[in-house]
Amino acid sequence: MSEYNHKKIEENWRAFWEKNQTFRTENNTSKPKYYILDMFPYPSGAGLHVGHPLGYIASDIVTRYKRLKGFNVLHPMGFDSFGLPAEQYAIQTGQHPAITTEQNIARYIEQLKNIGFSFDWSREVRTSDPKFYKWTQWIFMELFRSWYNKETDQAEPIETLIAKFETNGTSGIQAVSDEDTPRFTADEWKAKPEREQYEITLKYRLTYVADAVVNWCAALGTVLANDEVKDGVSERGGYPVEQKLMRQWMMRITAYADRLLRGLDTVDWSESLKEQQRNWIGKSTGAEVSFQIEQRVEHIKVFTTRLDTIFGVSFMVLAPEHELVAELTTLAQKPDVDAYVTAAKMRSERDRMADAKTVSGVFTGSYCINPFNGERVPIFLADYVLAGYGTGAVMAVPSGDQRDWAFAKHFDLPIIPILDGQKDIDKQADNTKEGRYINSGIIDGLTYQEALPVLVRFLEEQGIGKAKINYRMRDAVFSRQRYWGEPVPVYFKDGLPYLLDEQDLPLQLPPVDKYLPTETGEPPLARAEGWKYKGEFEYELSTMPGWAGSSWYWYRYMDPQNDQEFADQKAIAYWRDVDLYVGGSEHATGHLLYSRFWNKFMKDRGFVPEEEPFKKLVNQGMILGRSNFVYRLNLTVGGTVKADSGLQPTSKIPPVVFVSKTIKEIVEKSSGPQSFTGSADSDRVQQYLDFFENRLSEIKRDFVEKTPGTLNNLYTSSSAFTSAIHVDVNIVDNDVLDIQAFKKSRSDLENVEFITEPDGSYICGVEIEKMSKSKFNVVNPDTIVERYGADTLRLYEMFLGPLTDAKPWNTNGIDGVYRFLKKFWRLFYEEPTETRPGRWLVTDEKPTPAELKVLHKTIRKVAEDIEHLSFNTSVSAFMVCVNELSALKCNKKAVLQDLVVILAPFAPHITEELWAALGNEPGTLSYAEFPVFNPAYLVEDTIEYPVQINGKVRTTLVFSVDTVASDIEKEVLANEVVLKWLEGKTPKKIVVVPKRIVNVVI
Repeated sequence: MSEYNHKKIEENWRAFWEKNQTFRTENNTSKPKYYILDMFPYPSGAGLHVGHPLGYIASDIVTRYKRLKGFNVLHPMGFDSFGLPAEQYAIQTGQHPAITTEQNIARYIEQLKNIGFSFDWSREVRTSDPKFYKWTQWIFMELFRSWYNKETDQAEPIETLIAKFETNGTSGIQAVSDEDTPRFTADEWKAKPEREQYEITLKYRLTYVADAVVNWCAALGTVLANDEVKDGVSERGGYPVEQKLMRQWMMRITAYADRLLRGLDTVDWSESLKEQQRNWIGKSTGAEVSFQIEQRVEHIKVFTTRLDTIFGVSFMVLAPEHELVAELTTLAQKPDVDAYVTAAKMRSERDRMADAKTVSGVFTGSYCINPFNGERVPIFLADYVLAGYGTGAVMAVPSGDQRDWAFAKHFDLPIIPILDGQKDIDKQADNTKEGRYINSGIIDGLTYQEALPVLVRFLEEQGIGKAKINYRMRDAVFSRQRYWGEPVPVYFKDGLPYLLDEQDLPLQLPPVDKYLPTETGEPPLARAEGWKYKGEFEYELSTMPGWAGSSWYWYRYMDPQNDQEFADQKAIAYWRDVDLYVGGSEHATGHLLYSRFWNKFMKDRGFVPEEEPFKKLVNQGMILGRSNFVYRLNLTVGGTVKADSGLQPTSKIPPVVFVSKTIKEIVEKSSGPQSFTGSADSDRVQQYLDFFENRLSEIKRDFVEKTPGTLNNLYTSSSAFTSAIHVDVNIVDNDVLDIQAFKKSRSDLENVEFITEPDGSYICGVEIEKMSKSKFNVVNPDTIVERYGADTLRLYEMFLGPLTDAKPWNTNGIDGVYRFLKKFWRLFYEEPTETRPGRWLVTDEKPTPAELKVLHKTIRKVAEDIEHLSFNTSVSAFMVCVNELSALKCNKKAVLQDLVVILAPFAPHITEELWAALGNEPGTLSYAEFPVFNPAYLVEDTIEYPVQINGKVRTTLVFSVDTVASDIEKEVLANEVVLKWLEGKTPKKIVVVPKRIVNVVI
């Protein structure tokens, strides 16, 4: 095949790889392992756009490179296939989500295979497959059967806790548990009924049932995670979300907070992503203090990192969801409090935390007592306090906290100075620790370092609090009130949760008549008829959240067909962890946190060997869309009506007219404060203005003829000449609109008018923004593959810029990459003509030093770039290499075969074709050897010397690197150009700077 036919080549090699299972990976311990993983996608109905494959291409390049370097590479792909979109479609159509998901996955697989990814498809996993979620359920059960021992700093089986109870009761036990966990002796434990003993263990287990404030979306009928809520509405669908107290399954992730923080120091992740997790976990060291409610026995507990400011407290603020709100609210304040609580429910926690400017709150009518000075403290509600963070209550110190200061100013509350070092607190808060305390009782006159131990001692002696470490991160909600998710392997007996027998796994989703909550508000699983455990006990009706399956899936790839355990221990011991993980940074505080939590738990229990699952993590940047716009003229219809004319004001709709970008800009500029007067291209500008006026006059005349008997004058708007409207980028080529395709794309556009450029083309506007269906800027990779080939798409996406940067997609630039591949092909085959096919050009001749230099320069560059994930500069290096070899007319097999190997990770189809054409066994390229860089080929054997005469370079001369200075002087003085400038004079001196320059002074 002398012609580069990308369609035929790519189809042939995709079929070859599939038939021969070229990329099937064995758990082979004779080679070093390399596990590279992409964050598996949710299979949406829209399929892939060109932004999606960016990370996959990068990881595939590394995969193919590592194979060439002798590694046994695990590079699998699967699908995070439980999700709301399939369920919403099921609600609308009645079609089971499994059918929709299966169809979407088939489309994804087709698209991924078309791009030439070397995934081991034999290891594919799907989180919605019962064979997979059996083990998700099993891990949940192990979490339920475990508790966290602070003494050993790890999770242990619940039996070890029970053994401690039997021996010493709760004495000496250091455990992560509920706040209201009772204390008892060993004898008291033994005397308790079995049911009561079981209930007590529920307060220690790593997964448990509790009332929690959640993001409830009524329209979707489910609880949403914080990262699924944006600006008070659901990310999916934009439905209202409210804060609601609901009974939920929870995961005790807070037990691992400190280890999650420490582990960040051991992984190769970007510092920005690590910082996101650190901030989310939010470790704070401080004290918990109890404020007694006035004339009541109850206390309000607050956590503070500034116990030293306790004497500056002038009010207390509770979260609107705080459990004591109803009891604290007086009759007079109830209407205002109820209204405020209702309004707060409509805002997500993320919005409330982020909104630092708005000051809002309401007085409950009640007071509490400052335990340090006995002062009455009014109790307010404010939505900047969250029920789930700390205790849901804040002691407000307006002189030291800006948010408290703004609140105090708004509600005219006291601002008490507490340090003589505080400045201008009448204008803003000052949180300094400098100076000595004032207005502060027992610490008056002390410094911060002196005051703190005095306060802690008083706190403990009076029994009003304790030192404490607090975390912003809360236990994770592990329930979703929806159908399409993993069933929770729990049944209820006498109101208490119990685990299914392992032999009954997987607990599969039952059939239901609808995928909506019941009429009484229960989750969809309540619709299942006769769905009871062993025909007697009620199942848990919630399903697991979307992050459940993704919190351990990388282990299943190691041994995906195993039905006896989640993965064979030998396979886990070999693959251990992920060497390179590629995916989006939007998962920083979701999947990446939960997966680390589950991994640490599984290590504690001896199921896996590594503390951290992902050694190195790279977040690929977003490929932005290059949107195109058409410009609709803003026209109105009207005129002046005379009393005796008999005419009525028209109700006619003006015609739809689109004006080309160049004309739009010229018309706007000519009528604005800037004009083209005196411009060098004024004739061209006038041509455009005349063209516009003539074309608009035609449209006006046509409109008058079609609307007789009415006031039908057309006017352009004085405020906004045009309105920009997104147009499908797939009917735009180099910003030129396919007008006929545009008309066919919408039924309402058949009779529209266009004011084009004078040459008849319509130029669209351009803007760079997020790729989205709503912006009509989604580019389907299938279209690119069909027109240019997968190898071109792969190279072009890498060529756009650094992997981690956001970058705009521009189809206009892809032709250059396609031409590069054709030029690369021409190193092997002669250009065919109409009368004869192109000849095979490759010879067995020995390469020249210049050719070897070009090759090895590229080998070094590409190897270094792949190791550093700098793929864009590799593509540039390939282009330079091919240009230089073409200039040298290099057709040597010894050079071209190595070039095929190093290009193979980037462009696998064309290189497979040429590898076989070079006489190698088809399909062996993937496991060939990456060429070894030889620095000897880059050593220069000649040096080019600039020759200066009286400080000005007059010529350059080439000398062998070992030419001595005296010989250089002789040749310089004999050179014709030098003799011309000497004009017969004898130089005063000649200075030879070795390997740099020659200076001649006359």
